[in-house]
Amino acid sequence: MSAPILPAGLAGAAPFCPHYGNCGGCQLQHLSDDAARGWKIARLEQALLARAVPLPADGIAYVPAEGEGRRRLTLHARRDHGTLLVGYMAARSHRIAAIDSCPVAVPALRQAPAVVAALASAAGRFKALDAQLTASATGIDCDLRGLDPAPEQRAALAAIAAEHDLARLTLDGELLALRRQPVVMMGRAAVALPSRSFLQATAEGEVELARLVGAACDGVRRVADLFCGVGPFALRLAETVPVLAQDADAESISALRQAAAGTPGLKPVTTETRDLFRHPLSPQELRAVDAVVFDPPRQGAEAQARALAMSRLRRILAISCDARTFARDAAILQEGGWQLASLTIVDQFRWTTHLEIAALFSR
Repeated sequence: MSAPILPAGLAGAAPFCPHYGNCGGCQLQHLSDDAARGWKIARLEQALLARAVPLPADGIAYVPAEGEGRRRLTLHARRDHGTLLVGYMAARSHRIAAIDSCPVAVPALRQAPAVVAALASAAGRFKALDAQLTASATGIDCDLRGLDPAPEQRAALAAIAAEHDLARLTLDGELLALRRQPVVMMGRAAVALPSRSFLQATAEGEVELARLVGAACDGVRRVADLFCGVGPFALRLAETVPVLAQDADAESISALRQAAAGTPGLKPVTTETRDLFRHPLSPQELRAVDAVVFDPPRQGAEAQARALAMSRLRRILAISCDARTFARDAAILQEGGWQLASLTIVDQFRWTTHLEIAALFSR
């Protein structure tokens, strides 16, 4: 077993997972809470320093948000000389580190490797099988990629799904078995999840990010939620203020629209399917709102940040999972006359090197 790299100068702790060091899913179980917090804060500081973006006066806040654990997992199945391996990618490798349980997952997903192994065994021949599993309020949603099963194998997969009481089983988004519609609560709204939906990694992380979003938008008249996904922020914001919600994924927008329509008492939620990378909301269009929340994928939102920088908005709340692209977009906003008013790491990735960042910008 290869030992993980210990960031220089940080105190160690005893890893709690027997697969740690071989499995590449976690990188920081060998660090104490204080050491991990300090390392992540320093990483964000360095990214901002490299872009000449000053820290806010109060520095960087840190909020633990692991909660019960990860509610989304992506597991891989491969055959190695006839032996079925199920797990994550090994540390610094493309081989599979086989695991029987994942202790950083929510209880409903801790035995997910056994479920994926049963599905892989029933799938027939495949080169590489990837399984995305999401714990919803109505059960586990599972999507498989890398299969082209014959009719008898489809029947076998459906039987395994029933045996393990999966809420839904899909093959690259195509429905194979449905026992219950996977649903996640977002504020008062019940969202019927499309297959392979993006969710924040932990339920507690989503709630904490939504709290920061709500505080940033307190007192505004209308908010735009850009890269909104299925609506974790838009649906909560709509409890008090009208929302314009935009995202490139049509299925996510449809799920958000239906959830908003089915939730009594919400303010109007205007939805639009829009590729904000190619067609960012312009400064002129932004005049219809006085605050923006944007939560782009890992590559950030450079084009949208440039439009935001030129806008007449009152507030901007940026959510990011990548320190480098966040720092780039923050520098763009700074060039337009914005400054960091507050900066928080919402650590729903306690055992990994990943960050989740919430930043409030003001003029």
